[in-house]
Amino acid sequence: MTGQPAPSGASKVAAGILASRVIGIVREQILAYYFGIGPHADVFRMVLRAPNMIQNLLGEGTLSASFIPVYSRFLHAGDRPGARRLAGAVFGLLVAATAALTLLGILFARPLVAVLAMGFTLEQGGSVNRFELAVSAVRIVFPMTAFLVLASWALGILNSHRRFFLPYFAPVLWNAAIILALVAGALFLAPGSPPDLSALLFIACWGALAGGILQFAVQLPAALRELGGFPLVLSTQVAGLKEVLRSLGPVLAGRGVVQVSGYLDYFLASFLALGAVSVLGYAQVLYILPISLFGMSVAASELPELSRLHTTGLPELTARVERSLRQMVFLSLPTVVGYFLFGRLLVGALFGLGRGRFGDAGAWLVYLVLCSYTLGLLASSSSRLVQNTFYALGEPRLPAKVATARVLVSTGLAVPLMLWLDRQTLGSLLGGAAPGETVHLGAVGLGLATSAGAWLEILVLRRALRKRLPSVLSGGVLLRPAALAGLAALGALPVWALLGGAGKLLTAGAVLGVYAALYLGLASRFAPVELAAWLGKLPGRRKAKGG
Repeated sequence: MTGQPAPSGASKVAAGILASRVIGIVREQILAYYFGIGPHADVFRMVLRAPNMIQNLLGEGTLSASFIPVYSRFLHAGDRPGARRLAGAVFGLLVAATAALTLLGILFARPLVAVLAMGFTLEQGGSVNRFELAVSAVRIVFPMTAFLVLASWALGILNSHRRFFLPYFAPVLWNAAIILALVAGALFLAPGSPPDLSALLFIACWGALAGGILQFAVQLPAALRELGGFPLVLSTQVAGLKEVLRSLGPVLAGRGVVQVSGYLDYFLASFLALGAVSVLGYAQVLYILPISLFGMSVAASELPELSRLHTTGLPELTARVERSLRQMVFLSLPTVVGYFLFGRLLVGALFGLGRGRFGDAGAWLVYLVLCSYTLGLLASSSSRLVQNTFYALGEPRLPAKVATARVLVSTGLAVPLMLWLDRQTLGSLLGGAAPGETVHLGAVGLGLATSAGAWLEILVLRRALRKRLPSVLSGGVLLRPAALAGLAALGALPVWALLGGAGKLLTAGAVLGVYAALYLGLASRFAPVELAAWLGKLPGRRKAKGG
């Protein structure tokens, strides 16, 4: 019995991620207002790196890829008691592992910061000691790690039961807690005047901890309802757990090295001119947005389905992967075009509001770093889907090897590029503009190296996957959305010219609104299948009804 393919949950994942990313941008606006591009912004970025990296290593990035395929097969076979026992065993192991890591993170905060941000240890003088500030902040934030990892366990349960919106909406609470802490803290510390930024930094860290707890707590009731309860077990003898653990190693290596790559960008940025770490953070908020919305949303929603289709035959799996890739590229590619053409306008509108500490030179630098990362955006978006296809095929080792090569190439390129560009200033690039004379371009080199590594990864993975699924991942998938994005951009550019003297938000909203409306309007005529997939409508169902 074949039946119709299960509808993609990508639109639900994207809706949850969009809500989280929108409030995340609001968080970044408030951070830019209070901290600008400076030492406190650098510290806050760096302090969140370790907990987020561990969350991705033990949680969303690897747990999903190793746990969901096994758990989904239990469900597909109708063995709910077995699925429940497996979920309980995985939860028990995560509780033990994260408790130990939290304790170690608090006790060894000083050497941890020395490793994560070695450049902070080399500073002499200055009004702010970034190293000591980071050590104190890490001790506040690190317990958040355990709750974020457990939230990823809940995400795996809910995704396997095709409940996609809530787990990707849950980070809204994390962002909201940080925003509330920043605003309330600034009002409490110094109403009507600039607050003590070090004290405000610590308040923001307490907000992040509270948000991590909320992110797990909001998902737990729904996960328990799907499971019908579960026994908390500390044992490796539960059926399916050894398979999860066997695949965890290769998946951890594959996804882990990507996380290490992200960490390396911040590690290397700590050696660059002051503010490089915070610039990376502002640029990556925008860079990661389309990867999350149009890359991770498709890949995450498809992993349970690909795992089920692996047991039914390769033609069905090939068709599903091809459809998912088209769905992903459909909205990722116009984002690439939009960032290159309208990115400077967007950065200024988002982060340059009010009379805060984020100036015009900072906006230009963030835009240039964003462009350097955007060069690899399509590759980074697509690689998650291709990795998940290998995981569904039961071959987790190849993505791990390719990801390792990606990190080595990226790092090898990053060091010379960032050191060379850090000797260049924004002022020299813009023809001697005074506001940019002391703004250095080293962070641009990190983005260029990351993009080069991303393209290496997707090209090698594509070649390997086509040996197993020969008709998948054809290059023609890019042509139609590229043409539509170009036409939409031609229609939006005159709007920018007409509104050039208006306010930043008004101009950015009008230009990007026209660009999006034109692209979607053209897509409804020339790419209806891809558009329908995002709207949750399967063309196959309509045809079946029509006979």
